[in-house]
Amino acid sequence: MSDIQFHVMPGGKRIAYRYAHGSGPALVFLPGYMSDMAGGKATAVFEWARARGQACLLLDYSGCGASEGDFADGTLSLWREEVLALVDALIEVPVIVIGSSMGGWLMLAVGQTLGGQLAGLVGLAPAPDFTDWGRSDADKAQLLAGETIYDENPYGPDPTPLHPGFFSDGQAQLLLGGEIPITAPARLIHGQRDPDVSWDISLRLAAALRSDDVQVTLVKDGDHRLSREQDIALLLRTVDALSKGLV
Repeated sequence: MSDIQFHVMPGGKRIAYRYAHGSGPALVFLPGYMSDMAGGKATAVFEWARARGQACLLLDYSGCGASEGDFADGTLSLWREEVLALVDALIEVPVIVIGSSMGGWLMLAVGQTLGGQLAGLVGLAPAPDFTDWGRSDADKAQLLAGETIYDENPYGPDPTPLHPGFFSDGQAQLLLGGEIPITAPARLIHGQRDPDVSWDISLRLAAALRSDDVQVTLVKDGDHRLSREQDIALLLRTVDALSKGLV
C-alpha cells in the first residue's frame, strides 16, 4: 500500500486513493459501508488489473481508511462527489464501476452521473435502498429524530453506526421503486446465504435497470462478503469477460 496518493477536494479534504495506469476500460472499485481500499476484493481487483496493464482506481471515502474526514458526516451524495472528482482527475477512458454492498448503491449513483463514460457495472451483493428495506419503522423514527442507531457488527468488535445524515440522504436517493436510467451492461453477483442483503435485491435491481444486458449470478453457498478464493475468482472472471466484451 506504499503507492497511496491523495486528491484534495474543494475545501481542502484529502481523499486517499491508489491508481494503476493502463488501458481501458478502467476499473473503479467502490467498497462497502465502513470498508476501505485495503479489503481483499479491492486489493485482488487492483493487483489483477495492474498485472494485465488495465487501468484501476481504488479509493477510501472521506472518514474511511486513510482519507480525512469524520465518518459521521459521510453520505452517498458526498462520497459520490469524491468518486466523480477522482474519475474526472485521473481517467479519460470508459469506466467499469464495481460496487460491493453499499458500494453497489453508490455505483448506481456514480454510473448515472458518468453518462457516456460508463462502460459497465459489476455489483457484489449490491445493497441499493438499504436505508429503506433494511430498517424497521422504529429505527426510521429514531433516525428521523436525529438519533444514531448502532447495529451488532459480525465482522468486528465495535458496533456499526447508522447516522441520521446518511439515512436522510439515502432516503432521498431510493432507486428500486422505478426505472434506473442506466443502459450499460451490468453483472450482479449475490450469495444465497447472505444474512445482510437478501439475494432478491439483485433480482429487483436487474428488473429496475433500463439496460437489457443484465446478468445475475447466484452463489448458492455464498455469504455477504463474497471474499473466499472462489468468490474472488468469480469476480475476476466476470470483470475479465465484461472488459473483453467492450473492446
